[in-house]
Amino acid sequence: MSAFAYALALFVLATAVATALFRDVLSVIIVFGAYSLGMAILYTFLLAPDVAMTEAAIGAGVTTLLLLLTIARTARPSTDDLRERIHVPGVVAVGAFVLLLCTVVLPEMYAVGLTETPVWSDPDVTQHYIRATYEQTGVQNAVTAVLAAYRGFDTFGEAVVVFAAGVSTLLVLKREVFA
Repeated sequence: MSAFAYALALFVLATAVATALFRDVLSVIIVFGAYSLGMAILYTFLLAPDVAMTEAAIGAGVTTLLLLLTIARTARPSTDDLRERIHVPGVVAVGAFVLLLCTVVLPEMYAVGLTETPVWSDPDVTQHYIRATYEQTGVQNAVTAVLAAYRGFDTFGEAVVVFAAGVSTLLVLKREVFA
């Protein structure tokens, strides 16, 4: 992995920890937006642009906007009340577990684009999907065929989530404009 990937993973980890430990709600919302944007960049780096666009639109965009609108329309709790509700040892324990899990799992993952990965090293797998998707769907483009044939429900679910988030945002913004 490159230095950029390590720096990005460190940024995502730092913003996740900061989101869990910050006391001020506004600060948490802003850092959470940065976390979502970092995850979107990480997904792009890992060659998952559809997931990256969804994370950027929903996580960094719509969710942050809705949380900021919510905090603007409600009273902010005092910092003392928040300190009483956060169980710091629990947060630290969960964070340590996730860090341990990442240190065990990440070295076992194949590098992005590595030709020794099982999909690339076994040409029969690749050729099967290229042939089967065209035969089953009749679609010339392999990516479109896979999305339609193998990930149809998943893609439909993503589209429904994005549509619902967009409609919800428009409703909230319309209410804000006319309130």
